[in-house]
Amino acid sequence: MMIRKPIGMLDSGVGGLTVLKAVKERLPHESFVYIGDTLRNPYGNKEEKDIITYTLQLADFLVSQGVKMIVIACNTATAQALKEVSQRVSVPVIGVIVPGSEAAAKLSQTKKVGVLATRSTVDSGFYEETIKSFDSDISIESLACPQFVDLVEQNDYRSENAKKVVAETLEPFKTATMDTLILGCTHFPLLAPFIQEVMGEDVTLIDSGALTSQAIERVLEEEQTRAEADGNPSVQLYTTGSKDAFKKIAKDWLETDQFTIETIALERLTDKHGRNEHSSHCDSK
Repeated sequence: MMIRKPIGMLDSGVGGLTVLKAVKERLPHESFVYIGDTLRNPYGNKEEKDIITYTLQLADFLVSQGVKMIVIACNTATAQALKEVSQRVSVPVIGVIVPGSEAAAKLSQTKKVGVLATRSTVDSGFYEETIKSFDSDISIESLACPQFVDLVEQNDYRSENAKKVVAETLEPFKTATMDTLILGCTHFPLLAPFIQEVMGEDVTLIDSGALTSQAIERVLEEEQTRAEADGNPSVQLYTTGSKDAFKKIAKDWLETDQFTIETIALERLTDKHGRNEHSSHCDSK
């Protein structure tokens, strides 16, 4: 039955685990299959065509796992490949940009919104376009913060070094008059305490990933595929990189060890129709 199938989530690395945690808390009876492309991350400094290719590979893998929905738990992949994934698969596809954009448009009193994201997300203009679709009068200032991704991927987001990097990176925003700031990368919520300290308590931080959980719940209700309480929910994690490093971070961020984890190698193949396909090899040792 469709309701017993898992929700699929993909990300360029570990950042999407913040989304997984939020969705798991909101929908505790759901099962999840998550894949993080840690071998090829970060996506934020890559070409659009490569981001699309990688994201489609991850989506193909999730489809092969029998998921009932795909959540692109990565702002960069959402900005560059949401349309392509939606056209490719037959299950609902949700990105992380629209929920945060809508919330920011509704919350901002000054109509001045900031966006912190990767370089690729900033250059795509997807946040600006989406925010203005909700309120065309809002002015948006975006800032690329590639070092934030590195800090989180290295599990160095609590250190004095991280605090210093955040303060230096946000220097251009300290005198801005924005009252709302979107954390436009799923890695960034882990740096929220430092970001809030720099920006001040008058600035509202928007966690797009957490808000995505509400959108997922709405779609499950509409599709009548929400899991029931009598199920046996599970969390299966896959990484294209080091399983040990991923497991350590996942246990820390999810605050649980109730998951299984495997390393998977994705290889691009082309079928007779010219589409990109994948083969996979799992190593759970």
